[in-house]
This record gives sequence, C-alpha cells and structure tokens, in this order.
Amino acid sequence: MGAIKIGLLIFCALVAIFPTLRAHIADFDEVWQQRAEEARKAALKAYHRNPEEVADHFNDQVHKALEGDNSTRRSLGRHRSLCKATNPIDRCWRCDINWGKHRKRLANCVIGFGRRTTGGKAGKIYVVKDASDNDMVNPKPGTLRHAVIQLKPLWIIFARSMTIKLNQELMVTSDKTIDGRGANVHICNGAQITLQFVKNVIIHGLHIHDIKLGNGGLIRDTVDHYGLRTDSDGDGISIFGSTNIWIDHISMSNCKDGLIDVIQGSTAITISNCHFTKHNEVMLFGASNTFKDDKLMQITLAFNHFGQGLVQRMPRCRFGFVHVVNNDYTHWHMYAIGGSQDPTILSQGNRFIAPPITDSKEVTKRDYAPESEWRTWNWRSEEDLLMNGAFFVQSGRQIKKMQKEVIKAKPGMFVTRLTRFSGALNCIKHKPC
Repeated sequence: MGAIKIGLLIFCALVAIFPTLRAHIADFDEVWQQRAEEARKAALKAYHRNPEEVADHFNDQVHKALEGDNSTRRSLGRHRSLCKATNPIDRCWRCDINWGKHRKRLANCVIGFGRRTTGGKAGKIYVVKDASDNDMVNPKPGTLRHAVIQLKPLWIIFARSMTIKLNQELMVTSDKTIDGRGANVHICNGAQITLQFVKNVIIHGLHIHDIKLGNGGLIRDTVDHYGLRTDSDGDGISIFGSTNIWIDHISMSNCKDGLIDVIQGSTAITISNCHFTKHNEVMLFGASNTFKDDKLMQITLAFNHFGQGLVQRMPRCRFGFVHVVNNDYTHWHMYAIGGSQDPTILSQGNRFIAPPITDSKEVTKRDYAPESEWRTWNWRSEEDLLMNGAFFVQSGRQIKKMQKEVIKAKPGMFVTRLTRFSGALNCIKHKPC
C-alpha cells in the first residue's frame, strides 16, 4: 500500500476518533467555501469584457517609454542620464534615487491585466528581520510567515539579505506586497508561496528556486484561522482562485512542479520582468479541461526572459485570454507556447530563438486536439521575431480592438532592450536601481 493511502487511512481514523478534529475540519471547510465564493465575485468584477483594449493600452505605454513623450521625460527628471530602465514598468520607478523612501510608488507602475493591483499600498511597512520558519500555527513576529497572514494591508520589506526555507506552503492574505528590493532574498529548498482565494497581491524582487513538496498539516492562513492542509505541489508561486496579482522582477528556477501556476478562476494578472531558467514545465494557466470558470482568466506576460535549461509550457494555457508581449524566448527544448480548450493567445513583439533540434522549431503546441478543432482557436502572432527556424502556427480569426485604431506592439527586435534587466535586481539605496 502506498504512503498516500496509508496517510489517508490514518487521517480517517483520527477524524473518527476525535470529535474536536471533526468539528475543526467542518469549520475549515465552511471558511474556505466562503472564501471561494468571495473570490468568484472578485473575479467577475475584475474581468475585462474587451481584453484587446488592455493589450492596446499596454502597447501604447511601451511606445511612450521607448520613444519618449513629455510625461515620460518629466518622470525621469534630472536623473534621466543615470537611469538604466528600458520598459514602461521599470521607468515608472527605477530612475528615482530615493526609491527606498518611496517604495509604495511601485504600486503605480503595473500595466496589463493586473493594472489595478496596489498590494499593500494602503498599509504600513512591515520589516522582516527573522529568516526562520519554525511554527506553522503561531508564527513568530518578524518572520515572513507572520507578516503575510495579517488581515490588514501591509508593505513587507526585508531588514537584510536572507535565505528563507519554508517548512510548509506560505499562505499569503489579500492586500500584501512582498518587496525584496535592497536585499538579496532567496526563498528556496522548502515549500511554495500560495495565493488562494485572495486579491490584490504584489510579489517583487525575490529569488525563488529549488522548491519542494510540502507535507501538509496544520497551517495558519490568517491571524484568526488555521486548518489542515494537504500536500502542496512544489510550485514556485501557486495562484489559485485569486485576482489582481502582479509578479515582477522574480528570478525563478528548478521547482518540483511549475514555476508559476495560475488556476481555478484566477484573473487580472500581470507577470513581468522575470527571469526563468532550469525547469521543465514552466507555467500552467488553467489546470483542468473541465473547469470552465477559467474562461474568465486574463493574464499579461511581458518583458520576461525565458532562459537556459527550459523545456516547455511558457506558458501552457487552458481557456482564457493570454497576452504574451515583448518577451525573450532564448531557450526551449520541446516548445514555447502551448494550450488546449480554446484559449485566446495574442503573441506580440516577442523574440523566439528556436533550439538546434529539428523537431522543436515550432513555437506553438496544441495539446490533445485535432486540427479540425484547434483551427478555430484564436492564436495570433504579430510583430514577433522568429529566429533559427522558429515558426508560429496561427489559427482562428484576427484579434481586433473595437476602436478604429489598433496600437501595434513594439516589434521583437526591441526585446533585448526591453528585457535587459529581467529577474531580481540588485538595488542599492540612494542610487537609481
């Protein structure tokens, strides 16, 4: 008999013997059912009925950042010559030599589907001083786990560089920013970061790598509630039924499952300026062929570098609308972008450099569907730079905006400039980052 079956038998026996545990689990289920319903309402509210408008707004911001307009020049000010920022998200904050005093201005910089995410902007600064993670039910003040379970908005920063090994999955509550700027922060060799049925979260400036399976057990998910969790998958970041999420400038590699998974009706998400390496199944957007609530899923994937040692799923999509724009795909082994269940994929201004493998030149892969089915899926390539024999198989109709003028993406030739500083940055206080 396998270990999982033995564990289930033990668990069932404990539930039968201890009435208190049964009552606790019933309460746990009721709490999560309520959170699931609240998350569903948040997803419906965050869903954009004309996603092409969001894509065009994004492209407009890129044009302004690269070509410059009066507002861009004013924002750079007298420190413009020192600023190395190359895309509109970075130009919004990296040129400020006092970024350390103005940390919350970062919340004004997100574009794409996650553009309404403000994280912990409305709250106080919380300083993580202790890298330990020893108590899952009553975490020690000053630790990351204690910070993320608070019910009030918080902007979480780190007192120094540190390595945090999570003993169980880290349950992050709504209205939080985890801001690693000014410190070298590694989340590694332990469990994953989980955003489940929450909204309005920013994760910025971390190194996340070598994430393992979590064994499950009693874990506190808010200051006023804890419950029994099953094994966690070993994702770098798991986004489950959550809305208004922004993942920016994260360096990620070598996790047990996916680097970033977005599932279970999550929407209004931007993943930007990240550097991904050394991983097989990189990103999964939509985990089930039958969970149709993922039709609400809207994700912007921008300015990321998909680098050495990657194999597939950059991303792999089910349902939803995914705007893949101005990313640099320099490595894959099987394919770059895949999907099933009729997702809409708008690929604009990316650079795709195919591997030296004859059977892996195609950027795209349609899973488990004949051509008679997938030829109606809307997968479009615009201004992409296809190199070393790479080719993108388009399907469906042209994706158009309702307005008369469509803002084109910056072509793929600009990608090396736009993604030059992907991954966690080495920010030093009192200097442009």
